[in-house]
Amino acid sequence: MNDVRIELADLGDQHQAAAFLEVLDAYARDPMGGGAPLTDDVRERLVPSLLAHPTSRIWLAWEAERAIGVLVGFLGFSTFRARPLLNVHDLAVVPERRGQRLGEQLLTAAETHARSLGCCKLTLEVQEHNKRARALYKRVGFGHFSPGVEQNPTTFLEKPLA
Repeated sequence: MNDVRIELADLGDQHQAAAFLEVLDAYARDPMGGGAPLTDDVRERLVPSLLAHPTSRIWLAWEAERAIGVLVGFLGFSTFRARPLLNVHDLAVVPERRGQRLGEQLLTAAETHARSLGCCKLTLEVQEHNKRARALYKRVGFGHFSPGVEQNPTTFLEKPLA
C-alpha cells in the first residue's frame, strides 16, 4: 500500500474541491449513500455552501494526488457540558480502498482536531444495517449516547423540510 496522507481540506483550492466532490459522489452512488449520484444542483452549490458555513471541517485522505476518502464534520455545542463538539456528518472511502483502515485514520485526524479545539466529544449517526461502519465506530471507541446514569440509547430522527 502506498503512503496515505490525511489533510484538513481547503475547498477554496479547485483541485481539492474537485477531489472532495469526486469522493463524495462515489459515496452517494453507493447503496449506503443513497445509490444515486450527486445532482448537478448539489454539485454546484455544495462547495460554496460549505465554504460559507463557519463550522464545517473537511478532511481528505490522499494517495499521491488522488483523494480516496473524506470526512465531513461540523462543530456544534454541548449544552450539558458547556463545550464544543464535533459531529461527523459523512465518512466515506472509495470502494476499492475500503477495509484498509482509512476510515479510522480520518476519524483520528478529526479527533485530534476536536481535542485541539477543546471539544468534549465526537458525535455521529450510522445506519443500523451498516455493520461495517458500526464495527469501525465501535473499534475506535464510539458507543450509544445515553444521558444520565441509566442506559437510554438515543435514536436519531429527522423531519425533512421541503
